[in-house]
Amino acid sequence: MVVHVALTGATGFLGLRLLRRLLTTHASLTVLTHARSGDALHRITRFFELSGAPDTLIAALPSRLRVVETELERPRLGLSGNDFQKLADGLDAIWHSAGSINLEDDLARLRGINVEGTRHVLELAAAGHRNPAVHHVSTAFVAGARREGVAYEDELDDTYGFENAYERSKYEAEVLVRAWSRAHDRPVLVLRPSILVTDLPPHPDLPSHPLQVIERILQDSLRTAGLAGPGIPGSSRPEIRLVGHPHGHLNLMPVEDAAEVMVRLAGRPPSGGVDTYNVVHGHDVPVSTIVALLERLVHLNLDVVARKPDDVSALESLLDFYPGFTAYLSHRRRFDDTRVRTLFGPSTTGFRVDLDYLWSGLGPRPATAG
Repeated sequence: MVVHVALTGATGFLGLRLLRRLLTTHASLTVLTHARSGDALHRITRFFELSGAPDTLIAALPSRLRVVETELERPRLGLSGNDFQKLADGLDAIWHSAGSINLEDDLARLRGINVEGTRHVLELAAAGHRNPAVHHVSTAFVAGARREGVAYEDELDDTYGFENAYERSKYEAEVLVRAWSRAHDRPVLVLRPSILVTDLPPHPDLPSHPLQVIERILQDSLRTAGLAGPGIPGSSRPEIRLVGHPHGHLNLMPVEDAAEVMVRLAGRPPSGGVDTYNVVHGHDVPVSTIVALLERLVHLNLDVVARKPDDVSALESLLDFYPGFTAYLSHRRRFDDTRVRTLFGPSTTGFRVDLDYLWSGLGPRPATAG
């Protein structure tokens, strides 16, 4: 039986990996891309080329992918009533991976994309006569500003508040998904990945991931201070104090492995309600490793301190670069993934995320033709 699948966010960092994995089990896919965002098929093709996909798979993409331009923020995804209904009636499953991961964006804008976008995807799922399965990509960080203890998959509350507007918007989207499931008596698969990373070398034609965004902000701040560029001897590098915990740790999950786990979970029979899974790595990364990576990238000496210094330097003030992320340097919590480990075994990834792995996906590479 042919299963007709739609995927939002197919040109994003995770969406591209989901797309490639879904093409191993589905003859064709419908990709719901943002209107006026450029040639989606070209961007998808470039990713497949740069990630080493077989030539036969690349050549078949135009015939296996149907691109539908949509606007998540608008009712009916910005489509006409007829086009919206036709799309809905032709689907057996919907993967909702699109969204903004801008940790410092305005809450109203994030709600427009992450919450209202989810609402409109759920409207699509409700409108179709086939009652398509819904697979919603959330984030493990709906756990909010709880910095210690264990974040369990059945938990979804705002008791601890949130580190940033992004977390709040994804929390609100999950609340919406659960309410929709109850109202329509429909199952939903909720997937909560941790921070997604890769060892695929950076390239202008590839979407960036969270650590690349942080590097870019650091580099921009250094340029503003007239300190950008390599070659600063270690003893002469400015020292920057960052607030964190000396024993802090973060969960960083290879995005390719996350996509594999997600698709395998989607292949399991639903319980009938909301099935939630933390898609995380079995080993957290120490904050000291993150600091060492940033030092290598931006040629600064970074020192993690317990509290914000009273004598903040001008450069430290300038480099209070990303409060929505730096708060995570104090995190020591663990994401429980008992359900995934019970289903698939103790290890869902073959890669240990360490400094060398992270550097491979961030470090500068010589330019190549094409």
